[in-house]
Amino acid sequence: MSRLRRGCAGLLCLLLTGLAAAEAPERPPVWLRVDTDRLELHVMHNGERLRTYDNIAIGRYGTTTAKRAGDGMTPLGEFHIVRIAPRTDFHRFYGLDYPNLAHARAGLQAGRITATQFERIRQALQRGIEPPQHTALGGYIGIHGLGDGDPAVHADFNWTEGCIALTNEQVDDLAQWIDKGVRVVIE
Repeated sequence: MSRLRRGCAGLLCLLLTGLAAAEAPERPPVWLRVDTDRLELHVMHNGERLRTYDNIAIGRYGTTTAKRAGDGMTPLGEFHIVRIAPRTDFHRFYGLDYPNLAHARAGLQAGRITATQFERIRQALQRGIEPPQHTALGGYIGIHGLGDGDPAVHADFNWTEGCIALTNEQVDDLAQWIDKGVRVVIE
């Protein structure tokens, strides 16, 4: 009889645990919206802006949907954070999964990457890791600080090779919202 009671008690605990989990749905995660026209980065949650960082810098030659290595342009699209480097020459660096599938597909169709390169990019994205960074599409795109860079240059110019730059103080504050997998929309 005691075996039956223990079994029933264990089953009841499992059911109650399952019900509690079902009643407490996960909060939708925060995501980042980069407004390249207004030069702002917004931390978003449920359609609400939790924080805005203004006077960001983007690629010195603007934005593009067809980025190439070394073009000095910031790629537009939807990406995810796949690398977090808390100490770099640019203070902090949050690497994006660029090139994403849309950029890789366009690059393949335009003949800028091979089918093998496309497949390697696709597989990396499927595994949630940083895709190959040394193709004709470029790479090492992310969000970073200034490091020892000149704040006056940052305040007056878009100066990056394609990344999104914030001040060191801004990127430190942003760290509280950053985790691998955070969605980043650059528009």
